[in-house]
Amino acid sequence: MLKKVRIGDLGEIYTGNTPSKKIEEYYESNDIMFIKPDVMSFDIKIVDKSNEYISEKARSKARIVPQNSLLVSCIGNIGKLAINKKETAFNQQVNAIVNNDNIVSSKYLAYLLKYNQKKLEAIANAPVVPIINKTQFSNFEVLIHDDLGVQKRIIEVLDKAQELINKKKDQIEQLDELVKSRFIEMFGDHVKNPKCWKYEKLENITYKITDGKHGDCKNEDSSGYYFISAKDINDRKIYVDNARQITKVDFDETNKRTNLQVDDLVIVNTGASIGKTAIATKEDVSKNLTFQKSVAIITVNSNILTSKFLEQYIIFDRDRIYKNASGSAQKNWLLSQMRSYKIILPPIKLQNQFADFVDQVDRIKLEMENSLEELEDNFNSLMQKAFKGELF
Repeated sequence: MLKKVRIGDLGEIYTGNTPSKKIEEYYESNDIMFIKPDVMSFDIKIVDKSNEYISEKARSKARIVPQNSLLVSCIGNIGKLAINKKETAFNQQVNAIVNNDNIVSSKYLAYLLKYNQKKLEAIANAPVVPIINKTQFSNFEVLIHDDLGVQKRIIEVLDKAQELINKKKDQIEQLDELVKSRFIEMFGDHVKNPKCWKYEKLENITYKITDGKHGDCKNEDSSGYYFISAKDINDRKIYVDNARQITKVDFDETNKRTNLQVDDLVIVNTGASIGKTAIATKEDVSKNLTFQKSVAIITVNSNILTSKFLEQYIIFDRDRIYKNASGSAQKNWLLSQMRSYKIILPPIKLQNQFADFVDQVDRIKLEMENSLEELEDNFNSLMQKAFKGELF
């Protein structure tokens, strides 16, 4: 039977904090995991290691919860989840639930909050950075099954569905690794350059290197003219689902600068995601896309350079590009730096062979992504039935 409860009625709620970074001894050993949203996931992460740790000496200054607690990100990306496999500290972006096992398991509660993620986002109360405070989180209402046996059966069904999704994602990641391996096999390490390829500046082997508009545009919903920013570029694709739409007048003006063409390489050049890329397709060009200044556009000289070679080169070199980018508070890969950026330049015949290989892999990857979408749709359907009381 389903019953409505507050999250705060299901266990103890804690908001994290960060022991002073100025006290070095607090961070001198790996005694206690320190969790931040970067190691959490919307797919529920089971965490037994972290990117950061604190010393036992910091215990009294930290917020620490026992193993099998549920951690939920409540600042920024709302609703990322993790279950810790050993005691852990966590920062102020995270609320933790030490659940009452007599009422609910942490895994069931994790799936329940995943199901309610959009509702969680809706109560965030800050216009710039979404925030859910401890009181709001504690008062958040959900429907739970009061039978622990039913909860266990729901977990088993959703775990199996999630396992299929995870396997498919692993297969897709392996395809990306296959492309990287092929690149190294054909061209060698891009830094060591063991094959002694000639180096060239990008400005000498491209027709255009520009970025998007240095200013804003006027919004117009459903105009069909998209103003693409860094957040809209992911997984080597340009996504318009959540992109701003602008007036035709603003589009026409900005498009004089960007003028996206098929096979152009689009690169994020601002912020933490510097180096994310996409290659423009016919479909992209037909969607009337122009760009904010956080995105750069490169038109290669296809007689001597392919977009696919350049894209993979930048993927390999992202860490170095970010490190050398201008600025401290917010990094920027300036157009001047981009134009003077040097890459190895193998023969175009070899680059074209690599591009053909990437095309083959991308076709397989597309089939797998379509299969993944079906699995995710099935998972969401199961969740909906489970938490509406229609599965058991």
